Amino acid sequence: MRRLLALLLLWSTYSLADQPVLRFSVAESWSMPLMRIEGGQPVEGLLYDLMQAAAKEVGARPEYHVMARLRLEEAISNGDIDVRCYVSTQWITDRPGNFVWSIPLIHQRDVLVGRVSDSTPMPPEQLPPQAIGTVLGYTYSTLQPLLDQGQLRREDSRSQLLVLQKLHAGRYRHAVTNQLSLQWFNQGLPADQQLQVLAVLEEQDLGCMVRSDPGIPTQGLLRALVRLKQSGEIERIVQRYGGAGYQEPMSVARP
Repeated sequence: MRRLLALLLLWSTYSLADQPVLRFSVAESWSMPLMRIEGGQPVEGLLYDLMQAAAKEVGARPEYHVMARLRLEEAISNGDIDVRCYVSTQWITDRPGNFVWSIPLIHQRDVLVGRVSDSTPMPPEQLPPQAIGTVLGYTYSTLQPLLDQGQLRREDSRSQLLVLQKLHAGRYRHAVTNQLSLQWFNQGLPADQQLQVLAVLEEQDLGCMVRSDPGIPTQGLLRALVRLKQSGEIERIVQRYGGAGYQEPMSVARP
């Protein structure tokens, strides 16, 4: 019996060693429902489940590299990561030639939000001069002209969760978030305290970038992502984390 257990352990060790490693980037600024990080490693979340499923599809072992968002492009240029997910082609200034884009996987909406006491729908240009809650390292193209003019001032936090917590606590009147993070945050609040959408700022389709290298299953991973999308598995993962109806038209608060 002991010999059998030893052989099984040896077999599993060799099997893991034979698996290619896929180095996924994880942004420190991600919070639930995208990712929960403990002890410097992801443990659950929408993107965690997506990466785990994609790696399993190609028989690879996922390895997670948690870093500041501002370091992501440097890590890509240096070849320190193999896969970057939850990214748009619009976010990359210098597109690396040795990375291949996946099909669009998740549709994201960036929204302007306020508390119930500040829930009158309005375009951002009509906001009075003020500080607005933002995430450190994130670019907000819709708001940039207002930031350049000084009408709005960034108040950066290290994660989207902190942005919403500060808004709920009254640290500022308005903030920017994405629809999935807002839905997750509002789940834990009574209806009369939930943050309200005042305007849809921007919409984009997000996918993954995969390094083109003979040492990793690049094309296999791209095909795996297509299968996960076409089978409805990605939508099921999103719904698992409170994203039911995230692809439907967004409702805006009414005065």
